[in-house]
Amino acid sequence: MRALVTGGAGLIGSHVVERLLERGDDVRVIDSLSPPCHAEPRAPAWLPRDVEFMHADVTDRDALARALAGVDVVFHFAAAQGLLPEFSRFWHVNAAGTALIYETIVQQRLSVRKVIISSSQAVYGEGRYACPEHGEVYPEARPLQRLEAGLWEHACLRCGAQLQPLATPEDVVRPATMYAQSKYSQETIGLHLGETYQVPTVCLRYAITQGPRQSLSNAYSGVCSIFATRIAAGGPPIIYEDGRQTRDYLSASDVADANLFVMDRPEADSGVFNVGTGKAITVLELVAEIGRQLGRAVEPQVVGQFRLGDIRHFRPDVSRLAALGWRARDTLDVTVRRYIEWFSGQGEVPDRFAEAERSMQRLGVVRSVRAGERSVA
Repeated sequence: MRALVTGGAGLIGSHVVERLLERGDDVRVIDSLSPPCHAEPRAPAWLPRDVEFMHADVTDRDALARALAGVDVVFHFAAAQGLLPEFSRFWHVNAAGTALIYETIVQQRLSVRKVIISSSQAVYGEGRYACPEHGEVYPEARPLQRLEAGLWEHACLRCGAQLQPLATPEDVVRPATMYAQSKYSQETIGLHLGETYQVPTVCLRYAITQGPRQSLSNAYSGVCSIFATRIAAGGPPIIYEDGRQTRDYLSASDVADANLFVMDRPEADSGVFNVGTGKAITVLELVAEIGRQLGRAVEPQVVGQFRLGDIRHFRPDVSRLAALGWRARDTLDVTVRRYIEWFSGQGEVPDRFAEAERSMQRLGVVRSVRAGERSVA
C-alpha cells in the first residue's frame, strides 16, 4: 500500500509515518515545514530516509497533485494552528487545503481508497457540563467580564450555580474560535465530499497530543515543550488562570495507533470519533509531572492572566471508538516520560516563551485580571 501523510514531518504525522513503515507500506510525505512549528525549512532528522519527501504546501495545486498520484490512503495532518489572530490563514490552509485534496481526487479520477482527517477537540468549544439543579448544558464561551474578574468556572445562567464538567460525546459541536471553525470545516468538507464521490472518509478529534518531536520552536502551543523548556532553563512555569483547568493529555503514539486502527476498519468510514484517554488532568498536575520527570523542584507562577479563547475544562467521551475496539494505552506518566527522554537529548533549548508572551499580549490574546479582583471561583 502507498500512503500519503500530509504534515508528515510534524509531531503526529511522523509517528504515523513510522507505523506505516513498520507495516511495510510505501510512504510519501508532503510538508511545508512552516514556522513556528518548524525552525528550519528542511526535513527533520527523524524522518526516515526511505520516505519520499516533498517540501510543499497542501494549498499548492500542482504539488498536491503530484503528492496524491498513485496513493491508496491519505492521512491529512497538515494544518495551520495556534492562538494568534491569523484567521484567514486557518481557513486558507485548513479548509481550502482539505477541499483541494478532494478536488484533485475527483478531477483526476484517482483511486484513493480512504482519507483520514486530523481534527481537534477544539470543535466542541466549552463542551458538556451539568448544573446540579437544571441538568445538562453546553455553555457558551466564558464572558470576558468574568475572566477579567478572575472568575474561572462556568456558572449556570438560570441559577448561578457552578457547572460541573462532563465527558463530551461527538454529537454536539460548537466551535468558538476561528481555528476551531476551520477544523470543523475540514470535517464537513471531507465527510460531504467523501460521501458524494465515494471516497471513504474518517474524522478523528484528538485530545491534547504530546510526545517526542513536539516542536521546540513553537512557544504558542505544545504544553510539554513550553513547560519543559521553562523548567530546564531554571525559570518558573507560567500558569494561566489558576492552573486547575483540566484537559485530556494523549500520547502521539496512541494517536498514531488510532489512525491505523480506523484505516483498517470499513465500519469506521463516514464516522467522527474522539481520540483521548478519557481522563481529566489539571495543568498543575501536568507541570508537577514534567518537573518530576526532569528531576527538578517546580514552583509554578500563577500570574493573574488568561488567554482569550481558552476553554476551562474538557474531557472527551471516548466510548464511540472504544465500541469498535480501540482505547488509548499510555498513562500521563508514560507520555511525559517519553517526551522528557527525547527532550533531554536535544541539547540546550532556548526559552522562547517570554517573546511569545509579549506577542500575545500585544495582540490581545493574553489578558490580565483586573487589579484587586483575582479569584479562584
